[in-house]
Amino acid sequence: MAVPLSWADGGEAPPGPQISPRAAQVRRPPVLPHAIESAVWRGDALGTPVMSTLSTGFERLDAELPGGGWPCQSLTEVLQVQPSVLEWRLLAPAMRTLVAQGRQIVIIGPPKAPHLPGLRHLGLDERHLVWIAADKPVERLWATEQLIKANAAGMVVSWLPQARQEQVRRLQVCAQGCDGPVILCRPAATEHEASAAPLRLQARFGIDWELRIHLLKRKGPPHEGELTLPSVPGGLEAILTPRLRHPSRLIAARQSRELSHAVGSPSSRQPAGRPAAAH
Repeated sequence: MAVPLSWADGGEAPPGPQISPRAAQVRRPPVLPHAIESAVWRGDALGTPVMSTLSTGFERLDAELPGGGWPCQSLTEVLQVQPSVLEWRLLAPAMRTLVAQGRQIVIIGPPKAPHLPGLRHLGLDERHLVWIAADKPVERLWATEQLIKANAAGMVVSWLPQARQEQVRRLQVCAQGCDGPVILCRPAATEHEASAAPLRLQARFGIDWELRIHLLKRKGPPHEGELTLPSVPGGLEAILTPRLRHPSRLIAARQSRELSHAVGSPSSRQPAGRPAAAH
């Protein structure tokens, strides 16, 4: 091993073993081909460079999702307390993109019949929506699997509240051959259950016409806190006044007035039936 002159002259050698430049070159990891390098996922990255996605239509949500949108060739679970309430407002922006491309949206087993005027307010043409009415869990599961395998829809949205872990795993395997996003709507109570879906999020309403999203699971670092997404229902967008767009302010003002009335100021009058104190 080569020794610098300063060491040979009696200088103090730095701590630790010394490696010659030749040995350093030998130990340097080889450069991977681009095709392999692009497929390598590192734990601090959101998703993989080769995954395809569909923008959610919400910039803040896209920034937190692997690949910048709803993942294709993969499952996404949307968990909420009450089904068939906020799915349309969350998914409608992405659906509009697909409908504009002439793609079809297939919905399977929604708890409530789709409201056509409401869908029009969201900018969705019902002629591009296919509704499969499947009441029994086994029927919903079968229809979902067949639609995923057929790969004929721009997006598949299925309500599967009673799906078991192994059934979700089977759907995830099938979804890897599907070009569009596959969304499973499930109860909030399944939050602590294991799931093969690479992306899981919990959604709820905010008081000021917004959606509050917490990412329970994603390919990348854990997500802290909640995302607040503006989402006024389509039918109210044109009639809400600026004051009514922020109900939280009205509620806070009302509570403040009620509190001030409840506290009040001390009364100067004597209670009835009590003589005044003698001076």
